Amino acid sequence: MEINEIRKRLKKELDKGRYEHTKGVMYTAGCLAMAHRYSIDKAMLAGLLHDCAKCIPDNEKIALCEKNGILIHSVEYESPYLLHAKLGSFLAETVYGITDPDILHAIKVHTTGEPDMSILDKIIYIADYIEPGRNKAPNLPHVRELAFCDLNACMAEILLDTLKYCSSRGGSIDPTTKMAYDFYRQYRRE
Repeated sequence: MEINEIRKRLKKELDKGRYEHTKGVMYTAGCLAMAHRYSIDKAMLAGLLHDCAKCIPDNEKIALCEKNGILIHSVEYESPYLLHAKLGSFLAETVYGITDPDILHAIKVHTTGEPDMSILDKIIYIADYIEPGRNKAPNLPHVRELAFCDLNACMAEILLDTLKYCSSRGGSIDPTTKMAYDFYRQYRRE
């Protein structure tokens, strides 16, 4: 399936706000790929599909993951919205015909992150956080600047902000996000 076909299909399947966000991530991923000498096409395709499972109701996300053997951790049962990344990777492959393991992995880890991510993983994770429609995150101007000069330092800032936000809300924190921060904090710029 070509990128334009995927865009048309997603426009029908996602709500308007999610589709606008998806376009923002796709274009931001393309810009980051240019800045960091990575494949623009791969980055844009991963950005386009990163939230393809986001608008599926939570109970359906759980059922689809269980039906298709996608491992669900206890924190994901508590916060099923987290499953959209794993399920999105599965749907990108089975529904949209994506076979590139780099793209599938970037979709899979775009919500929690993980230690020692690939360049595409970082591009999608960061693009999801900084795309132009996002405006509520703390330190956003600084984070956007870092995104174009140091992906690792940018990851550290976003992960720290995410952990602070989750802690302030009293919700569960995915242990993978904590492990990712523990890995990337060495790159923080004080």
